Amino acid sequence: MTSSFETITFESVTDKAIIDNLIKYAIAPRPICFASTIDRNGKINLSPFSYFNLMSHQPPICVFSPLRRMRDGSTKHTLDNIQEVKEVVINIVNYDMVQQQSLASTEYGKEINEFDKSGFTAIPSIQVAPPRVAESPVQLECRVREIIALSDEPGAGNLVIAEILYMHIHKHLLGKDNTIQQKDLDLVARLGGDWYCRVTDENLFIVPKPLRSLGIGIDQLPEKIRFSNVLTGNHLGLLANVETLPTLKDIQPADKYFNYLKLNFEDNPSKFSQKVHEYAAQLLDAGQLDKAWQILLKG
Repeated sequence: MTSSFETITFESVTDKAIIDNLIKYAIAPRPICFASTIDRNGKINLSPFSYFNLMSHQPPICVFSPLRRMRDGSTKHTLDNIQEVKEVVINIVNYDMVQQQSLASTEYGKEINEFDKSGFTAIPSIQVAPPRVAESPVQLECRVREIIALSDEPGAGNLVIAEILYMHIHKHLLGKDNTIQQKDLDLVARLGGDWYCRVTDENLFIVPKPLRSLGIGIDQLPEKIRFSNVLTGNHLGLLANVETLPTLKDIQPADKYFNYLKLNFEDNPSKFSQKVHEYAAQLLDAGQLDKAWQILLKG
């Protein structure tokens, strides 16, 4: 595969807003840390941050980063608060609350409570001082373990390392064995500019993890499969995630459509091969890995 690239050296870019814009489009989607904090005088702040993720299970650690303002390098109220009171509640954002959380990102004065402005309901936490957002499907009470300032320049991040003490989950989201139905969360995430995306049932899909078995790898696929002009990289990845290469004796008799292809294109081997790979691609897209292998090996 050949392609042309526009290569950007960050050190040579004088307009830092260009970097800010390009990176937010490229590194996405990003989950949203809707952080509620409190200062030493009891003033509450509520603000969203999309530089955020889970970093550890044991101990359970989240990291988010309130950036210095691009225009003047000043710090945000969230960062100021957690430097005074090292506690935060990370409220997870779903679609039902996305517009209100965006409103809370407005740069209100420090005396303003964003709970009031955005219309969210503040409820007490168990162990930390900042309140939780009742409307959030999942709320994480955290103790701030460390704040790492990356620089004092405009746009610089401040990595807030937060240890999760309590996790609150709306009961209707919990399934068997303490699992959460992913589609029921209806999560949203930040993209570039004003763009968001929504995790809905229609765009969810499963990618089997190759953890318990050792996939054979794309390099071990038969050449007629590996160099197919029909099968994509995703198709090859699925086929190569088997523990051993199937053989003809392992597979079931081909189906009627395969027999139809063989009957109609037996005098044109290249066309027959293309049709077989197109059929296998459809099977792989439908999650029928074993059947796709049957078709490809017989083709």
